[in-house]
Amino acid sequence: MNVSQMSRIKRWQLEHRREAPLEYHAWDMMLTLWVLGWMGVAPALLLHWTWMVALCVPAFFAPSLYVRLRERLHDSGRLRCDWLPALV
Repeated sequence: MNVSQMSRIKRWQLEHRREAPLEYHAWDMMLTLWVLGWMGVAPALLLHWTWMVALCVPAFFAPSLYVRLRERLHDSGRLRCDWLPALV
């Protein structure tokens, strides 16, 4: 997932936050994890906290994993995801 795709999803979330507030907050949480993953690696390496690096690396992929999970749930019919067309 690239930054322009994340931006398109964020724009969709902002436009529809009144109809889907949970979606809006869930996406903000994914973006927060993503930023924490990128920003946490340097201090963790400087402090020799290898366990923290192990937590930061999966956070890099939080938005992609979330989108993949939502696509899978949408395709199986268990959850409707209206912002998927924003990815294309």
